[in-house]
Amino acid sequence: MTETSAPGSLPSLDAVEQRVLGSLLEKQVTVPASYPLTANALRTACNQTSSREPVTDHDEPTLERVARALRDRGLVRIVWSDTGRRTLKYHQTLDEVVPLDAEERALLTVLLLRGPQAPGELRSRTERLHAFADRDAVEEVLTRMASRPDPLVRRLERRAGERDHRWLHLLGDDASTEAAARVAGAVGAAGADGRSGVTAVGQRDHELPLRDGAAARDERVRHAYTAIAPAYAEALAGELDDLPFERWLLGLVAERAGGLPVVEVGCGPGHVTAHLASLGAPATGVDLSPEMVQQARTLFPAGHYEVGDLRRLLRPTSAPGWGAVLAWYSLIHLASSELPEAMASLTRPLAPGGWLVMAVHSGTGTLHSDEWFGEQVDLDAVLHEPAELAALARSAGLVDVEWYSRGPVTGRGETTERLYLLARRPD
Repeated sequence: MTETSAPGSLPSLDAVEQRVLGSLLEKQVTVPASYPLTANALRTACNQTSSREPVTDHDEPTLERVARALRDRGLVRIVWSDTGRRTLKYHQTLDEVVPLDAEERALLTVLLLRGPQAPGELRSRTERLHAFADRDAVEEVLTRMASRPDPLVRRLERRAGERDHRWLHLLGDDASTEAAARVAGAVGAAGADGRSGVTAVGQRDHELPLRDGAAARDERVRHAYTAIAPAYAEALAGELDDLPFERWLLGLVAERAGGLPVVEVGCGPGHVTAHLASLGAPATGVDLSPEMVQQARTLFPAGHYEVGDLRRLLRPTSAPGWGAVLAWYSLIHLASSELPEAMASLTRPLAPGGWLVMAVHSGTGTLHSDEWFGEQVDLDAVLHEPAELAALARSAGLVDVEWYSRGPVTGRGETTERLYLLARRPD
């Protein structure tokens, strides 16, 4: 006998079923023009490397089998497309079985795709699905969902070191349990540049860099970059030759700066600053590590490099403000709670109409590194999502926010997606 889900009752879903339904719920809202999804589009949606936890690699036959099983339970409808050639397409009917308003649907979608999350995380991750006014609005809806006759969610006990309770959906076992086990054992090439032989272990906690305070974190970062400076410079000085997208983006930044001075904070060995200078931008590089500044001055003697802290950036002496401030992977060692202040510090010295440019690793959680370029280090790199970073930029008073994402260049040892955000200070 085929199992079915009666209206008003909660289905129990395994990890793959959660991923299929979560993906269909998401794409129905975000890409309505191409919904329902073909089998190939469903596979792409389920296996996205962003906005998914864990990242999966389900093949098409598996997903077709799961979709048919969900159809038999009344949770998916399979239809024929009438656009030129007959193609099967998949449409979720979970919201017909479990009545949901737009707010509840958005939260349930992200919980199905990402596992347990705190209200603040849910607010930023549901931006494309539903705009919540603030974190309290999210918690209010979650509380309502937990109070239904058949509760949809449950609040988890707060873990040590966490500021907020996380919430868990009740449509089956927590699929992120498997993710945690996989991530905790993952060892691969990652790190600030994504090219070195760093060993990295994923963490969910975006506040991990502050586990023993900001001063101790700053010292760990300074020690690590001092130790690796020569090897880091040797490995990265010519990396832009292999990165056409980044060269295009830097060209765009130089053009938008409009002849005003630009500054790269956390410039490392100076190659990005030097590239901007080669495009005609009056460019300065600033880094916390004297050893990195020395490497930059040696490699690019015609450039201007100085020791400084990005959180204390001053205006240029030759202009009323910077035409562009670049934080090129220089904010990745800050906890999420530190980003608003850091972004404000980088925005203040911008000239009216000037641009803030940020490069980070895309995703969620934190990568911890114990070894890098053959040196023992203790570094945490926080990953960020586009909606989260864009919301912070708008909160800092910036406008014309745009962002670009690219996948990892595996030939360079990259394992994370890259996120580049540009935002303008109003005139």
